[in-house]
Amino acid sequence: MARRRKGRPINGVILVDKPTGISSNDTLQKVKRIFFAQKAGHTGALDPLATGMLPLCFGEATKFSQFLLDSDKRYRVVAKLGERTDTSDSDGEVVETRAVNVERDQLEACIDSFRGTTDQIPSMYSALKYQGRKLYEYAREGISIPRESRKITVYSVELLRFDNNEVEMELHVSKGTYIRTIVDDLGEMLGCGAHVTYLRRTGVSNFPYERMVTIEQLQAMLDQAIADEIEPGTVLDALLLPTDTAVQDLPEVNITAEAAVHVLHGNPVAAEVVPTEGTLVRITVGDTAEFIGVGTIDAKGMLAPKRVMANEQEQ
Repeated sequence: MARRRKGRPINGVILVDKPTGISSNDTLQKVKRIFFAQKAGHTGALDPLATGMLPLCFGEATKFSQFLLDSDKRYRVVAKLGERTDTSDSDGEVVETRAVNVERDQLEACIDSFRGTTDQIPSMYSALKYQGRKLYEYAREGISIPRESRKITVYSVELLRFDNNEVEMELHVSKGTYIRTIVDDLGEMLGCGAHVTYLRRTGVSNFPYERMVTIEQLQAMLDQAIADEIEPGTVLDALLLPTDTAVQDLPEVNITAEAAVHVLHGNPVAAEVVPTEGTLVRITVGDTAEFIGVGTIDAKGMLAPKRVMANEQEQ
């Protein structure tokens, strides 16, 4: 007999405005408890120092969270010049202090060098894993692990402010880009060192900024619903975005209800209109365009399922 899972079987995505001072997982657990959700996961960690957009996936949406990990991000960052820290942000210990002799033209030229595709070596204070452990766990023990550089793309970077040895910027970057590392590298290019004092993620993929909610707002809604003797889910669930918003940027392939039966059982099907081989697609069914999963186009031009929604009996 299958064990009954604790919580409500809800599906969808919520955009949480993560507060500073707590981890992304702490944020996830707090929100999961407020929603009393059976299953939840986040889509890429923010540093405890950072605030801003943290999409959380509930239920079936967790199957597609990887696609948000792979999406572009937008940030606003404030860097302090003249001090370098071991974590490249103000949560770390200052390891070097240098005089700041930087002109705006010099700063703008250095910032400009980050635009486009470059190689970046991730910080030791990152959540990347080595032999099953996160790098920051090694760093806290004073152990340095060799890291390979990887390609990142800075689509845009705008200098917003430069005064009192502070630099404020907005950046639009590809997946896997560490803003702390960009700031540390910028400080070294300027010859004075730098570290992050403020970091806010303002965008993930094309999710609307105005749909973000804070943990405090969610808790207040829960408390009010309980006080009014209203089922909390009827209030909270209205904040959820549909499951397929996690893959909203993928091209759509629409299939018939008959074909959908085969797809949901893991079998490839022919589709009337399909993109080129290897393309990742969002699969919908019929006139209502109900989302049922994500697939790829194989060498024969067939639509092959990759991750599919569970049916009601499986949830």
